[in-house]
Amino acid sequence: MGFLSKQASATVSSSGTGGGYLQVSKLADGGSVRFALLSDEPLEFYECWGTDGSSTKPFRFDFEPTPEDVATEMGDFEPREGRGGPGTIDIKFAIAVPVYSYDSGRVQVLSLTQKSILKELDQISQMEDYDDLLAWDFNLSKKGSGLTTEYTLRPVPRKKGVQEHIDAAWLEAKAEGFDIGRLLTGGNPFKA
Repeated sequence: MGFLSKQASATVSSSGTGGGYLQVSKLADGGSVRFALLSDEPLEFYECWGTDGSSTKPFRFDFEPTPEDVATEMGDFEPREGRGGPGTIDIKFAIAVPVYSYDSGRVQVLSLTQKSILKELDQISQMEDYDDLLAWDFNLSKKGSGLTTEYTLRPVPRKKGVQEHIDAAWLEAKAEGFDIGRLLTGGNPFKA
């Protein structure tokens, strides 16, 4: 028997969770995370990051923004340079969806810009066997780092006896005012 409880051990050993967000980019090489989707309607948006010299934050749009739109919205912030070099802006299509994280045992926001994960999730959603994505768990693993990073997303059967914990966590989050749409205004989806 380990010194720490299962939850404490998961909390200190997990690198894929940060606050209310399930951050797949923070997974270690060879790491994985298990989660359950809580909604089959993700928030779709475009995202770019800006800095004011001392802090960095995301800017989200419910439409594909032009460089002028980005500049107007960012104000004193400077956009992160795109892969096209100086003068380009790194604007990515993204989705965000509430999930139940097995590592943290609570509701978190899974925000994805990685095309490979988005394609896999879309392909899985179109398979007849997975017509109810909310009935399945997903295992997301990461291999490599930087430009050689590869993600793999696999549906797995729901763990036995955990559905009531998932339902309770989701009901609690909604009762406390969870609203994923707040991401579009720079707000916290967990707090009004």
